[in-house]
Parts: sequence; structure tokens; C-alpha cells
Amino acid sequence: MKTTYLPDNLSSDEPPCVATVGFFDGVHRGHCFLISQVVEEAKASGMSSLVVTFDRHPRQVLKDDYQPELLTTLDNKLVFLSKTGIDHVVVLHFDGEMARMSACDFMEKVLSRQLNVRKLLVGYDNRFGHGRQDGFNDYVRFGNQMGMEVIQGKDLLVEGRNVSSSAIRHFIRQGEMEIANHLLGYPYIIMGKVVGGMQEGRKMGFPTANIDLSETCQLIPAPGAYAVRVRLPQSVAMRPAMMNIGTRPTFGGSSLSVEVHIFQFDEDLYGQQLYVSVEKRIREERKFDSVNQLREQLKMDRQMVMQTLDMNH
Repeated sequence: MKTTYLPDNLSSDEPPCVATVGFFDGVHRGHCFLISQVVEEAKASGMSSLVVTFDRHPRQVLKDDYQPELLTTLDNKLVFLSKTGIDHVVVLHFDGEMARMSACDFMEKVLSRQLNVRKLLVGYDNRFGHGRQDGFNDYVRFGNQMGMEVIQGKDLLVEGRNVSSSAIRHFIRQGEMEIANHLLGYPYIIMGKVVGGMQEGRKMGFPTANIDLSETCQLIPAPGAYAVRVRLPQSVAMRPAMMNIGTRPTFGGSSLSVEVHIFQFDEDLYGQQLYVSVEKRIREERKFDSVNQLREQLKMDRQMVMQTLDMNH
């Protein structure tokens, strides 16, 4: 898969292509279904296939104080897109100028002139352009003016519901990871740097890596204890672990923390980036009457996580 970042220079003779446009947060099963239609249409038409996406969430430009709750980082999004069979991904720099561009101008100046899009597949709920004012029929009309065929993509229904990033976010916020992962098509992944913590876990025999997710702007699942797998830096192995999300109520905490205890591992990870695959929430967050009671619960949590991750087989 070729990846191009605009406004970097494109070659002046981009081949004609079949494309789709979107933020594609999560690159979930619905996105993959739409992209598969682009790939099929491109092959049938003898053209290359293209996904056009953006380097940041458009609302981050439209609203200064907007904090996105992303399902994927840009780097992870590109990894997932590379697995779809698409020929080319163009990452557009979304700024104020692009935010002011109408759908017609975007189709003419970016898709047609710069990227040589001859056919455009539009997702069932996709709207683009300033104010998101235009819809599919408008895109068809604009396309006719510039020699671009606009096609309505088929939507994917999973157990009677449309697969969308907003639906997946809803389930992650509820801690319903099995449903969220089913719609994603893979276990939800969070990434962040390991920072210093209170060391309370270490005192109980459960040393944890405290993960800072502020740089990645990712959605944090509901508070509770989770069965997860962790990939360490410079490693491809996914290690079994348990994760706790919450405010440490037993210790009188108030700020939200994300802590991971990696089984059979006790090395210094400060400052390093961890990749955490979230499989299942095994219980909600609780305040315990004593540290000993919490320690006993953590032992039970570890057994539950080992069963969940099929470590006993």
C-alpha cells in the first residue's frame, strides 16, 4: 500500500482511481466492507483503489477545545488500512482552509484535479464539506459536472445494526468490550507511555505500569478490571495481563488512572510506549474496606483473566 501525505507533492500524472473519503476512526468492519467495494470496483474498472483520510479529527480544527475520543491513532489506522487490500492511502492535512471548503470544491480541487478520482464511493452515512450540508444526491450532481461517477456504498448490518464508530464508542464507554470488539473486527487497542505511579500495586505483589493516554487522545473504557494482552516495545509477542481503570477509591484517589499488571514480568518500562489489546471487562470498579481485601480480589481477578485468555489450556 502506498501512503501519501498532502500537501506534500503528488506526481502530476496520478493514475485514474476509484476512491472513498472518510476519517475511518477504528477502521471497523463497516469501513472494511465499504473499502472492499472500492477495491472490487477498481479491479472491475481497471483502475487503482484509493482511500482519502485526514491527519486529525475535523472537529479539532472547528472547535479549539474539542477533545476527540479516538478509536485508533493515525499510525494504527494506517496499519489497519494496509490490511484491506487498498492500493493507495492519501492522508490530508485538515486545517481551517480545508474546513471552509464546500463539498463541490473539495471534489473538484482535491479529488478530481489532484487525485484523479473517476469514481467515488460514498458510505451510507458519510457527509463531507463545509457544514456537512450536502448529501448523496448533491454529490452525484457535482460529480456529473466534473466527469466523476458517484456511487452509493452498501452498508454492513451486523445482527440488525449498522456498524459505526459512534456505536462502538458507546459500547466501550459501557465496558461492553465483547460487543465493541465484535463490531470492530478485532480487540480494541489503546496505546500510551508508561509514567510514574503511586507504587501501591507493587506493595501488594502486583506491580503495574501506569499508562498516560493523553497524547493519543484515545477513548478510555469504563472503569473496572479487564483481561488484556500487552505488546512491549521492540517485541511482537502479546503478553497476558490485567488492566485496571479507575480512581483507586480504596486509596482515596480522585483522578482517573490506567494501570496494567503484566503476568510474570517485573522490568522497568518508564517512558516506553505500550500497546494494550483490551479483551473483556471482568468486573466493575469497587472500593474495598482494606488493602488485604483488595489484594485477595486481585488474586481472584488474575485467575479470572487467565481463564478468559485461555491461559490454563
